[in-house]
Amino acid sequence: MLYPHNIEQKLGFDRLREWLLDACISPLGRSFVEKIRFSENFGLVDKLVRQTAEMKQIIQYGEEFPSQNYLDATPYLKRAAIEGMLLTQEEFFNIKVSLATIRQCLRFFEKHEPEEFPLLNEYAQTIRIERTVTEAIDRVIDDRGQVRDNASAELAQIRRRLIAEQAGMRKKLDTILRTAKNSGWIGDDVSLTVRNGRMVIPIAAEHKRKLKGFIHDESATGQTVFIEPTEVFESNNAIRELEYEERREINRILVRLTDQLRPFLPDLNKAYQFLGLMDFLRAKAKLAVQLDAINPHFENRQFVAWREARHPILHLSFQKQGKKVVPLSVELNQKQRILIISGPNAGGKSVSLKTIGLIQYMYQCGLLVPMAEGSTMGIFHDIFIDIGDEQSLDNDLSTYSSHLTNMRQFLARSNKRTLFLIDEFGTGTEPGLGGAIAEAILEDLTKSGAYGVVNTHYTNLKVLADKTEGLTNGAMRFDGEHLEPLYKLEIGKPGSSFAFEIASKIGLPKAVVERAQQKLGTQQVNFEKLLKELDIERRVFAEKNLELGIKERKLAQQLAEYTALKTGLENNEKRIVNEAKQKARTLLAETNQRIENTIREIKENKAEREVTREVRTELDQFVKKNLQLEAVAEAPSTEVEYEPESGAITVGSYVRINGQTAVGEVLALKGKDAEIRIGELKSNVKLNRLEKVSNKTYKLATGEKKTRSQTGGVDLNERMMNFSFNLDIRGKRGEEAIIELDQFMNNAVMLGYEEIRVVHGKGDGILRNLVRTHLRTYPHVASMQDEHADRGGAGVTVVKMR
Repeated sequence: MLYPHNIEQKLGFDRLREWLLDACISPLGRSFVEKIRFSENFGLVDKLVRQTAEMKQIIQYGEEFPSQNYLDATPYLKRAAIEGMLLTQEEFFNIKVSLATIRQCLRFFEKHEPEEFPLLNEYAQTIRIERTVTEAIDRVIDDRGQVRDNASAELAQIRRRLIAEQAGMRKKLDTILRTAKNSGWIGDDVSLTVRNGRMVIPIAAEHKRKLKGFIHDESATGQTVFIEPTEVFESNNAIRELEYEERREINRILVRLTDQLRPFLPDLNKAYQFLGLMDFLRAKAKLAVQLDAINPHFENRQFVAWREARHPILHLSFQKQGKKVVPLSVELNQKQRILIISGPNAGGKSVSLKTIGLIQYMYQCGLLVPMAEGSTMGIFHDIFIDIGDEQSLDNDLSTYSSHLTNMRQFLARSNKRTLFLIDEFGTGTEPGLGGAIAEAILEDLTKSGAYGVVNTHYTNLKVLADKTEGLTNGAMRFDGEHLEPLYKLEIGKPGSSFAFEIASKIGLPKAVVERAQQKLGTQQVNFEKLLKELDIERRVFAEKNLELGIKERKLAQQLAEYTALKTGLENNEKRIVNEAKQKARTLLAETNQRIENTIREIKENKAEREVTREVRTELDQFVKKNLQLEAVAEAPSTEVEYEPESGAITVGSYVRINGQTAVGEVLALKGKDAEIRIGELKSNVKLNRLEKVSNKTYKLATGEKKTRSQTGGVDLNERMMNFSFNLDIRGKRGEEAIIELDQFMNNAVMLGYEEIRVVHGKGDGILRNLVRTHLRTYPHVASMQDEHADRGGAGVTVVKMR
């Protein structure tokens, strides 16, 4: 059940219906659009949506599907069903081209596997167009919509005689025309023309009696008359009789062709229903492409689980303006069946409500819906809405009375299969009383088991949602610092109306705002203040969580690299030791063999002095060659001998940090801290960690000469404190974005960040491509990738540094 009767106008579905009507080519398709109805039948809704999804796939991927001649021939078929009736040449021509379109559709599905488009293919297989019908029409009607000469022997003979008679008459008239021109009765540029279906000669009025014949007409000025010469009377009469004969023969042929068509009318009517459905599905698929809509997972139960849903009409409107709709993610289930949305005015509450209602309604009408993959649709048997002002002078209804009338219907008819949507719940009367009545109604709706979304400013409803099972709070996010709506729905906490902050921003006198806060009372003011502070803290901690996530990924990466390096070093150590042991064994064996050979040769030569000396020389050479240690060059010492200097540390003194080798210059003293410069870096260090050194030590350590000029270096502490790994360049022009990106990259490289984020937005991808192309010129960049879909997706580039 739908409530109220004008629910389509309330939700805006009537505008989508108009869009579909304009997208259809034929009246047949438009008749399907007018028949669109909300359905609670799960199987039917599933079938209608899947049909649309299949057609979207066909037109989206450039499949060769017919896109013209979707003509409605059903009125002709109704007339053809009457015995003795005939269809005109034009009507048969329309049937011919539209049947050709139907056959092209059928051939398309025949060429593809049934699994590609199962539903449409199954329907196409039920359509039959007998070849005898199309061949019979082709034999009679040509491609210009005229009856062919060979449609019958009689027609061919009549047209030959007609052509011959027209040629003979034309010859006579040309002769008379030349005579008239030579006589000066008419000008040289005058030619034959036709009046009342007969060939005539235009002649000046003053010469009309010089040419015998019948005057058929005269010009508007009366200066020219159109005369049929007496010489061609008979020929014109003969031509007129032949034209009558041709018309009678054509009618006879068309009657015979209509009779041939009559037995196939049931199949043809079904074929034209198929053609109308294809036109209708093409319109729905075009709308889906325009909305970037999908067919989400569909389950036969009551719930809502949508990711990044977009208001269809708002999407179409923003698309023309080159803007993007802020998407909505929402979930309703058994644990949180009713969502209470609160937040400031103009923050997007009503749009969120209508988005939920319109998307659910259009899906159960068989349309694809604009949301992200991973969403799931449920089905509802009833949709009740209370949106807008229904006050009526005729029925003596005020705004609040109309709301209560709607609430009475909701309470009487709501059940576990109902989805209700209420905008500005409880408004229109004294706030205290309105809030109490709204709370009581909400309690009963909760007991009914219905699902719903309610917009409100009432604090008691927010508190009720927090402590009642089945209810949950939701807030339209608001930038509490800049007092600007973000149009994003966050489920789980209530929102503040930010009434005092907005009043201050628009310039209401401060005294008035303060008096209003005093009149409201501290409890309510503190509640609103707490909500605002919670919203700001939530944003801060969201950024902190993002930073922690990046650090955790970086830590995991470093741990993996350390483990791999440790394993590699251990394996290298084992391999080197094994190689050394193997080489030692070989060398030892060779040495032993040499010694044994030496001893044997000495014994064999009976210790002759000369031979013994030679053998010992050979052994010494072997030892020097194979067993002598290689000299290892020692690295030259770079240590600087530090000469301490007595006296207190002052601005301009040269100092060394205890336990380190770096030497720097004191730039400023701040209590127990000193600001020192080491090279181009600045840092703050405790005075008790510094040791004063001589000018000579400073020169040896840095190679710099003493200077008192206060040349500004790079304040590393300040850079680190002010640096954010997240650069947002959305909305910047190309040149501005590149300048900011260069500064950002310089800081990131200096501070040693291993991963950074550049937020450029999605849009048409121009800024994204510009950023990535520029980043590739940096040798420090190791890789680039899109951020996770939950944290920006293709609108954010994650840069990993070397």
